[in-house]
Amino acid sequence: MFKLAHISDVHLGPLPRLTIGELLSKRITGFINWHRNRRKHMFTNALDMILEDIEKQAPDHLAITGDLVNLGTGFEVRAVARWLDTVGNPKDVSVVPGNHDAYVRGSIKKAIAAWKPYLTGDDGAISGVEPDQPFPYIRRRGPIALIGCSTSIATPPFSATGYFGPGQARETARLLKQAGDEGLFRVVMIHHPPIRGAAASHKRMFGIRRFKAAVSVGGAELVLHGHTHLDTINWIKTSKGDIPVVGIASASQGPGGKKPPAAYNLFEISGEPGNWNLSLERHALTEDGESIALDMRKDF
Repeated sequence: MFKLAHISDVHLGPLPRLTIGELLSKRITGFINWHRNRRKHMFTNALDMILEDIEKQAPDHLAITGDLVNLGTGFEVRAVARWLDTVGNPKDVSVVPGNHDAYVRGSIKKAIAAWKPYLTGDDGAISGVEPDQPFPYIRRRGPIALIGCSTSIATPPFSATGYFGPGQARETARLLKQAGDEGLFRVVMIHHPPIRGAAASHKRMFGIRRFKAAVSVGGAELVLHGHTHLDTINWIKTSKGDIPVVGIASASQGPGGKKPPAAYNLFEISGEPGNWNLSLERHALTEDGESIALDMRKDF
């Protein structure tokens, strides 16, 4: 049995001091939003509690599906690199970026360089189908294959959309088919939910149809995402069967906000090709903010 933990939307804080030059960009809107809204309900203690509880569960691997920073500054990118070193060895932790990691032009390139050990494939290469991006990548861990995709692009103010392009779609399908031929349980990691209507129009993913085609052609057993800060289960229907698409609340969300408190998914994967068994436990911060408790259990 393989145990896979999943967190997302870390939004590691606190915000750094920003220069006037840094604020003369989209960052000014994010800076104001943080101080007016997010900082009231997003705090490091929730993240620390989530990680401590995950450690008790002793998973074989941890998947992190994006938005590790807030405003895409160099200071934040370096802070996340140091934080990742405390979370786990790169061979045990896989990362894909989110829209906040590409907050302004140039942010994603810095993030990829700083977090390289956590988002490189089995061959260790940084050479994806998009310029300066190593996506999709594939990591084989025991009976599973993790396919990391990226929807991260810099967007205008008041926009948090993502993009899944045709080149990445073709390569994702190829890697999925390859992993299926190897008899592996295929887990796709992506930040934006590849489900129509799952996010507001200014936060949606462009390329949902391409993504569905990729997983339909290549085959997949599970899709993990973040972005919405919600605990959700959706499905992608394909001729080869329905694929569960599972989202999770922000790992830093405190209680009392509009979004559910911090949580993580814990999957148990067993069986063999054609007869896989998948179960999910969601563990979440209690409303009093004092502990992490089992929130939901489901067999697929």
